[in-house]
Amino acid sequence: MGFWKTFFGGEETNPEEEKKNNEARNFDLLKYDGVKAMRIHQMDYAVKCFREALKLKDDLETRDYLSQALLASGALDESLAELKTIAAQAPDNIKVLLQAAHVAYLTEDYAEMKALCLQAQEQTGDNATISYMLGQAAKGEGDLVEAIALLTKAIALDEQQGDARLLRARTLLAMGDAKGAREDADWLVSHTEDNEDVLLLAARVAYAEGNAAEAIAIYDKVMELNPFQLDALRERGKLKMEQGDKRGAEEDMRHLLELNPGELDGTNGEYEAEGVEQMMKRAYSPINPFGL
Repeated sequence: MGFWKTFFGGEETNPEEEKKNNEARNFDLLKYDGVKAMRIHQMDYAVKCFREALKLKDDLETRDYLSQALLASGALDESLAELKTIAAQAPDNIKVLLQAAHVAYLTEDYAEMKALCLQAQEQTGDNATISYMLGQAAKGEGDLVEAIALLTKAIALDEQQGDARLLRARTLLAMGDAKGAREDADWLVSHTEDNEDVLLLAARVAYAEGNAAEAIAIYDKVMELNPFQLDALRERGKLKMEQGDKRGAEEDMRHLLELNPGELDGTNGEYEAEGVEQMMKRAYSPINPFGL
């Protein structure tokens, strides 16, 4: 072949160059096959494509795609490892650092989350999102006082930080400060419309304040929005029982068992009236009304 190319004035093929061209072509095919697979939620195939592509070329965009596919597949530790590799090569990429911090939060590695957030903060200075995420890490580590301080800082930097207000209210409630939680709950209710998490918080605050009727009314609204909200169903049933509404508590228990047959060990949802009250006491007694 080389002879004929030379004879007709063509250039002889360079094997090394041809190999590079083939690798580049294969890399592109694998990368974009992976992207297509992600779009149709075939994450296992997407992961295979991206891994093979990275064997041919270390490409940060492809590694980012791989981290996303791994996250969607539930492989959190592997997703975090890919994000940290990207961050090591692009240390000024705040988006990657915060995505890595979020995945660390999902793995409950709060020390890693904090370290990544602080790395991002070194470059951005005070930042509402980073303060909120540091508050998440502090709460995860059980430092509730530090969590409140960081969440308050996030809200001071951006008063529209609804997530920070929601977490601060939950933390205050855990600390027994229903009044403080009420302030955030009222703000959230007035600034959102039919938000399930916000309403569930408001119901728990009313419960903590001893406002049973208000709490039950809000739990009712949560159940209207989402008939499968098990926490609301559990907590409403417990409150009804405490208020002496045994029939209402039993109705909630029956509904709960229909939605989640494994709610009680040894109970399949079919039981006689005799012993129902004892069963409900056993079911409702461990439920914390503050979602803790």
